Amino acid sequence: MGAKLSHDLIHPNWDKPYRRVTDGYSLEMTAKDHAALHKAAPLIAPETPVSVAFLPGEALPARVAAAKAVRELGFEPMPHFSARRLSSNDDFASYLKAAVDEAGVKRAFIVAGDPAVPEGPFADTASLLATGAFEAAGIKAIGIGGHPDGHPVMSDQQCWDVLHTKVADITARGMAPLIVTQFSFDSTRVLDWLADLRRFGIEAPVRVGVPGPTSIRRLLAYATHCGVAASASVMKRYGTSITNLLTTAKPNRFVDHVARELGPQHGMVRLHFYPFGGITATAEWIAEYGR
Repeated sequence: MGAKLSHDLIHPNWDKPYRRVTDGYSLEMTAKDHAALHKAAPLIAPETPVSVAFLPGEALPARVAAAKAVRELGFEPMPHFSARRLSSNDDFASYLKAAVDEAGVKRAFIVAGDPAVPEGPFADTASLLATGAFEAAGIKAIGIGGHPDGHPVMSDQQCWDVLHTKVADITARGMAPLIVTQFSFDSTRVLDWLADLRRFGIEAPVRVGVPGPTSIRRLLAYATHCGVAASASVMKRYGTSITNLLTTAKPNRFVDHVARELGPQHGMVRLHFYPFGGITATAEWIAEYGR
């Protein structure tokens, strides 16, 4: 599979220069955001990749319906598969088949998941890949996670080794690898992480996670849950203060810095937005940014 083809499978025109750093962005949603996506759809560019998260308490039909809505609205669905939350081989197979058959899914995002003890036969993302089910179902691209702020249970070196192994495995299976990072408030750390990633020989395209506009209270709650560094000094550089909990925090300063400093040493990079304050608020911010 040629490099250009692989990139186009992840997002059309990935290799073309962009006018704004937000061009070619992707979004995240949950199954319950079905109605919100419809409302925000006029603000979102056609073919925008939209990830459908795999959350506890959401049934398979709801996740499939969300992926189907993404497709019907003219966007590109990328459902998450949480290894430790899949209760059986049949659970995995049923979700994958429904996503492909009903939503025309061509790309998937794989995560280990939060449970300390797997709910079924899959302990990690490697065990999902090892089934061969994704390529057999016609999946063309696989997303995996990156952690610029560090991983809660792995050293930095272990993170690089795991990423390298996953990218090689995905590529060997004839699919295109894509790294999507956890959101961060520290743009300098993210840029350094990107440069280190390339020095370690990992050339896969990266989508840098960015939190959409939301209250500082909510943002800090997500940061705590996801293990993202949010000290007073970091948040000040981000452009806000942790003492004003009801104030809306926007990613302008973070995105401005990334836009200024991105260079060849960082490889292929686009942005991925986590709409913590709602899909419409995030889509409106993206539409206005840089005008």
